[in-house]
Amino acid sequence: MMAIWISSFLFAFFLILSSIAAQPHYFQTTANLSTTWTNQESSIRSIDFTDGSRIRVILEEDNFACGFFCNGTCTSYLFAIVINLFNSHKDFPDVIWSANRDYPVKLGAILNLTASGELVLQEVDGSSVWTTNTAGKSIAGINLTDEGNLMLFDVQNLTVWQSFDHPTDCLVPGQKLLQGQKLIPSVSSTNWTAQKDLYSFQVEQKGLFAYVGSNPPQAYYSYLVPEKDTNNTSYLQLFDRSLCFFFFATDRPGYCESVNDLSPEYTLWYVKITPDGHVKAFGWQSTIEAWKLVTDLTDELGKCSFPLVCGSNAICSANETCSCPEKDSFRTVNGMGCSHVTPLTCNATQDQSFIELKNVDYFTYTTDMEDVEMETCKQACLNKCSCKAALFKYDSNSSSGACFLPSQLFTMKKVDVHLNSSAFIKIQISKSKSKLATILGFSIASFVILIVVVGFTIFMVVKRRKMNSEIEEEHLDQVPGMPTRFSYEELKIATENFSKKLGEGGFGSVFEGTLEDGSRIAVKCLHGLLQVKKSFLAEVESIGSIHHVNLVRLRGFCAWKSQRLVVYEFMSNRSLDQWIYHGDRKHVLKWECRKKIILDIAKGLAYLHEECRQKIIHLDIKPQNILLDEDFNAKVSDFGLSKLIDRNQSQVITTMRGTPGYMAPEWLSSIITEKVDVYSFGIVLLEILCGRKNFDKSQPEESWHLLCVFQRCWEQDTLFDIVDRYSEDMHVHVTEVLEMMKVASWCLQTDFTQRPSMSTVINVLEGVLSVESNLDYNFSYPRLQEATVEHEKSSKPVLPSVLSGPR
Repeated sequence: MMAIWISSFLFAFFLILSSIAAQPHYFQTTANLSTTWTNQESSIRSIDFTDGSRIRVILEEDNFACGFFCNGTCTSYLFAIVINLFNSHKDFPDVIWSANRDYPVKLGAILNLTASGELVLQEVDGSSVWTTNTAGKSIAGINLTDEGNLMLFDVQNLTVWQSFDHPTDCLVPGQKLLQGQKLIPSVSSTNWTAQKDLYSFQVEQKGLFAYVGSNPPQAYYSYLVPEKDTNNTSYLQLFDRSLCFFFFATDRPGYCESVNDLSPEYTLWYVKITPDGHVKAFGWQSTIEAWKLVTDLTDELGKCSFPLVCGSNAICSANETCSCPEKDSFRTVNGMGCSHVTPLTCNATQDQSFIELKNVDYFTYTTDMEDVEMETCKQACLNKCSCKAALFKYDSNSSSGACFLPSQLFTMKKVDVHLNSSAFIKIQISKSKSKLATILGFSIASFVILIVVVGFTIFMVVKRRKMNSEIEEEHLDQVPGMPTRFSYEELKIATENFSKKLGEGGFGSVFEGTLEDGSRIAVKCLHGLLQVKKSFLAEVESIGSIHHVNLVRLRGFCAWKSQRLVVYEFMSNRSLDQWIYHGDRKHVLKWECRKKIILDIAKGLAYLHEECRQKIIHLDIKPQNILLDEDFNAKVSDFGLSKLIDRNQSQVITTMRGTPGYMAPEWLSSIITEKVDVYSFGIVLLEILCGRKNFDKSQPEESWHLLCVFQRCWEQDTLFDIVDRYSEDMHVHVTEVLEMMKVASWCLQTDFTQRPSMSTVINVLEGVLSVESNLDYNFSYPRLQEATVEHEKSSKPVLPSVLSGPR
C-alpha cells in the first residue's frame, strides 16, 4: 500500500515539473509612463556572462534585451540594446545600440520614462546624460520590438521616436541606414567612446562609402550604384538573408542591389564597423552556438590598401611590411606611422621640396586637377599650405594626368609591377646651397676678425673665473647646513667616468652613478660660462638644508676648479614628461596614479612657498622637472632658477626666467610672486589630464596651443573631448577628471591675486574645499604664445635668461 502511494506521489511531482518546464519564458517588452528604473542589483533582474559583462534587464524580447550594460570591471554602464541569447548562450552579449556611448554612467544611475513622455538617463548626481527630447508629444509608452528596435509610441500606437533612427556602430535586420546617417566605430572593444574623427560608414547618392578622417574625409571603401541612378534617394537595409542596398531610379520602381547574401545556416546576424575601420557581418550559427564572421565588406581591399595599416605617411610593401619614405626626412612613430623630422611650415614654402616614390598606389584618388603636367601638380601642392603630397596618375601615352592633393597622407602601397602613378611627398628642407655658401663665406671672414677678440676675452674670463671660483669655494664652506661635499674623483668613479647619461638640458647633463655604500645617485654637471655660478649657488643654497618627501633630496655637491656638480637621489622612473605625452604609450598611467602625482606636486610646492624659513619660488615647474621614484611618488626637482625671498615680501622684481608655455602672464611686467608657480602647476595639471604638450605642432594648427583648446572647450561645453584619449581608465572616471579641470582653470587665472595658494589647492584635491565658482576662462596670452612658438623652433633660449630646458 505504501509503495503504491509513493509511486503516485512521484508521478504527480514529475507532471508538475514538466508543466513548469513547458511554460514559455515571460518577457516584459513594454512599459508605461512614469516608470523609473535604477541601476542597482536589487531593483532589476541581472544576467551575468562568462566574459565578465553584465546586463540589468529593463525590457526584453526573444532575441534582444534592453537595459544597463557593462563589461570588464563594471565601473561604468551603457543604456544599451544587446542580442539576447540567454537561454542557449552566455558568452557574447553583442551590443547593437547604445544611448550614451560617449558618457557612460555609474552604478545608481536612473532611467526615467517621465509623465510628459520623455525617456531620460540621469547620472547618480541627478545630471542629465541623455534624453529622447519627446516631452509633450503624446507619448503613451515604450516598446522593444522583435527586431531589436526601442520605440516610444503615442496614444494612437504610432511611432514617435525609435532607436533605429539613431544608429551607433551596428545595423540589424529590419533597420535602415539612410542618407545623412553614419555608423561610427568605438575606440576599442572596452572603450565605447565613438571614434568621430577616424572612421565612418555611410550611404550617399552614389552608393555606400567608408571614410577615414581627414579634411576632407577620404573614402577607402565604396560600393557604387549605376551612374544613371546617382541622383536618387537610397538607403541600406538588412533582411533575414541579405544586406540590401535600395535606390530609386526614374525609369523603374525602387529595387534592391544585394551587397551580400547570407547562408541559411545563420539564424541571426548584424553588420558592424569595428574599431579598426573594417565593416563586417556577423552571423549566429545555432548548430555550434557561436558567432561567425560571415563577410568583411572591406576585406577586398587587401591589407596594404587599408588606409591606416602602417599609419600616416608610411609605405606598405608587397610583403606587407611597413617603412618610412626616407630616413633623413621621416622618423618612425610607434603605432602612428611616420612623422616629419622637420615639420612643414606654411610661411617657408620656398624651402620645401619633394620625395618621389614611383610605382605607388593609394587607396583613393579624389581628383583635384585633371589633364595637367606633373610639374603643375607639384607646384600646386607647394602653393597649398594644407597639401601633404602630390599624387599623380598619368596615361602611358601622355605626359599629362590627374592630380590629387591630400591634406593628410595615410598609408601608401608600394607594388613591384609598373604603375603609371607617382607620389611626391612634401618635406621641409634647409636654405639653398647658394645661401649657405654665402653665409659660410661671411662667417669665415667674420671668424678671422673675431677670433682675436674672442681669444683675448676668453683669457680674461678664465682668469676672472679662477678668482671667482676660489671666492665661491670659500663661500660654500661657510654656508650653514651645507650637504656633503664630494671630490671630483669620487663622482668620476661613481659614474664610471660619466658614461651613463640620463639626460641633457640647457644648463647641464645628468649621469647615473653608484656610491661606495651602494646607493644610486644622479649627478648633474653644470655647464655654460655665465649661468653656472648663479644656477649652482641657487640650487645648492635653496635645497641644501630643506627636506620634504615631495622634493628631490640633494645628496651633495662638488666644486673643483671650473667643475660644478650637484648630486641628487636617483629616481628610477625618470621625469613625468616620459609618461604623459603620446610617444611610446605602452604604459599609460591609471587615473589614481595621476591623482597621486598631482597631489604630490602640490604638496612639494606648498612646502616651498609656505613652510620654509625663506619663501622659495621655483620658477621652472614643468613635467621635465617632476621626477618619479619606483612607486611613482612625484618629487619636484631642479632649483637652478629658484628665487629666495623673505617672508615679509609680498612680491619681487626679477629678470624673466622659466620655460615658455609654463610662464604666467605677469612675467611680462617682471614683478612676480609665488603665484607664478601656481600658474605653471596649472599648465602641468592640464597636460596630465589631456595627455599632450601645452604646445604641440602635431595637432591641427588651430589646436597647437593647449590653452586655446581648453578655452574653446569651456565655451562650447566640450571638455570631455580633450581628456587623454589613450587612457580608458580616465574616461571611466571622467566626472573626476572634469572636476580636476576646474582646479586647473583656477590656477590659470590671468589675475594672479585670483589664483589659489598651493595649500588651498591641496585642500581642494583632498575634498576639504571647493573650487572658486566665479572664474575667468580667457586663457589666451598672445605674447607668451609667440614666445612658445619661437622656443619650439630652436633649442636655444628666446632670451639669455629665459629658458632652462629639461634638466
